[in-house]
Amino acid sequence: MEVLLDTRRQRKLLILYLFIGTVAAECSKPEPGMNMILTDESLLKNDFPEGSEVTLQCSNGYENASGSGIMNCIDNKWTEPDLNCKKKDCGLPKAEPHMEFNISQGTLFGSVVKVTCEEGYQISGSSFKHCLPRGWFGKASCNIVTCSKPTEMENGEHSWKSDNKPEYQQTIHFTCKAGYTMLGNQTIQCTKTGKYDSEPPQCIGLTTEGKITTNIITTAPTTTEQETSTANGMTVTPTFHKATTVTARPSTNISTLKQGYRIRSSEETNTTPTTSKKEQNIETLNINKDKGHAAVIISVVVVTIVLCLVAFFLKKFLMRKKGSYDTGEDLKPELLQFQSL
Repeated sequence: MEVLLDTRRQRKLLILYLFIGTVAAECSKPEPGMNMILTDESLLKNDFPEGSEVTLQCSNGYENASGSGIMNCIDNKWTEPDLNCKKKDCGLPKAEPHMEFNISQGTLFGSVVKVTCEEGYQISGSSFKHCLPRGWFGKASCNIVTCSKPTEMENGEHSWKSDNKPEYQQTIHFTCKAGYTMLGNQTIQCTKTGKYDSEPPQCIGLTTEGKITTNIITTAPTTTEQETSTANGMTVTPTFHKATTVTARPSTNISTLKQGYRIRSSEETNTTPTTSKKEQNIETLNINKDKGHAAVIISVVVVTIVLCLVAFFLKKFLMRKKGSYDTGEDLKPELLQFQSL
C-alpha cells in the first residue's frame, strides 16, 4: 500500500516538473529595435516557446540596408536582430515648367523642399513638398503673371484687342486722334508684379486761348514838352524813362495738365520755327517781368538824382541873370554892411 502511494506521488511531481519546465522555456514578446517593426505574421503570435522564430521589418519611411530581420528564442532570450534600416530617398521632385526647388535640406525621408517659380510666374498650390514614405507630397504649378486689361482711351486708342489679360512682358501701344497730344508714355509693359511699368497716357486737346501781358521798363530817353532856357542860350532837358507794355499771345495753351507727365506730341517733328520762336519770347517776357521791379526802383533813383542836379544848376543860372555874377554876396551877407561904411 505504501509503495502505491509513493508511485502516485512521483507521477504528480513529474507532471508538475514538466509543466513548470514548459512554462519557463517560453520567451516574452519581442521588442523591435529603432525604426523596426514586427511583420504581420509575427504580430499574430501569442506564445513564443523555446526555439520560436519571429521576423522584423523596417518602419515606414525606412528601407532594408542589410540583414534578414530574423530573431530566435534560445534559452528564454531572443537573439539580436541583424536588420539594418536607413531612410528612404525620395530623389529630386518631378520637374515642372518654370518651377525651381530648394533642396538644401536634402531629399531623404522627412525632408522639406521649398518650391519657387521663375521671374514673371507665380506659384499656385503648396509652396513646399514633403518627403513621405510613398514619395513627395505637395502639389504646385507655376502660372504666368497677368495684368488687368487696359480701359478704353478717351480721344485715342490702344493696341490690345484680345479678350485675355496681358501677360508678363507684353507691351501695349497707345495713339491719339488728330488734334490731340499724348501726355505720358506711348507704350506700357506688364511687369512681374502684375502691374504696368507706368500709368496709361492721356490725350490732351490744344486750344489758342490766354493772353500774356508784361510791363518792361526801357532805358530809351524821352523829351518832355517843356524845355528850360538858360541865360547863355543853353537848353537843359530832363531825361525820363518810359514804361512800355508788350503784349504776347502764345501759340498754344494746354487746357489740362497732369502732374508728373511730359507732353509728347505725335506732330513734334513738324513744329514750325515760328511757334518755337514765340514760345521762347514768352519765356523771355516771364523772366523780364521778374527783373522789371528792380529796374523801376533803379530808374526812380536815377531820375531823382538828375532832377536834383538840374534844379541846382538852374538856380545858379537864375542868380547870374539877376547880376550877382557869382560875387559871393549871397554867400557872405556881412560884406554888404562893410561896404556901406
